[in-house]
Amino acid sequence: MQNTITEELIKGNFSSFREPELIEEILKVGVLENLPEGQSLMEVGRYIKSVPLLTKGSVRVMREDQDGKELFLYYLKPGETCAVSLTCCMASERSSIRAVVDEDSELIRIPVEYLDIWTKKYTSFKNFVMNTYRTRYEELLDTIDSIAFMKMDERLWKFLIERKSMLGQEELNLTHQEIADSLHSTREVISRLLKALERDGKIELGRNRIKILEEF
Repeated sequence: MQNTITEELIKGNFSSFREPELIEEILKVGVLENLPEGQSLMEVGRYIKSVPLLTKGSVRVMREDQDGKELFLYYLKPGETCAVSLTCCMASERSSIRAVVDEDSELIRIPVEYLDIWTKKYTSFKNFVMNTYRTRYEELLDTIDSIAFMKMDERLWKFLIERKSMLGQEELNLTHQEIADSLHSTREVISRLLKALERDGKIELGRNRIKILEEF
């Protein structure tokens, strides 16, 4: 389903875009698209032909190894784009990550050829790109720190709290296998740790459901 991009939609999500000419160009060349939960946005090995500007929902970005196992990297929220997609578009390279719509989402697709043009032409767009790289770099460092210095139970709790914050809801619809895939672990380990969290009164487990009862 495709709708019409409005100036209000752009300013409401990307307030840093200052130049009226930039907004006019987005209105002219951008394509507004609605994506359902679970749909793939980017796949490893494929070329990225457009830059996604997220206006609603959330997208989960993951790294995939040679065996197809996934490692969660970060979320995309409204008002953001994917740093990897920017890099791949600029260098005309294949994607090295996988991105999946985490909840029903909406985004503006910008044809790849405008990325370099707008970065040179509009200061606010250049700053947006640079801030995207900085934010994702910090998040990747956080992910590396979690893997290197945190125990799996700490990583699991951090993952649940971040997801709760991202979705804005206490009850998460997740299977133990989905969590294991995101944390590069096994279902058995995750199930054991979830039951420990339930015994501690931090969560309540149901069928493909986890309710966060407390954060501290």
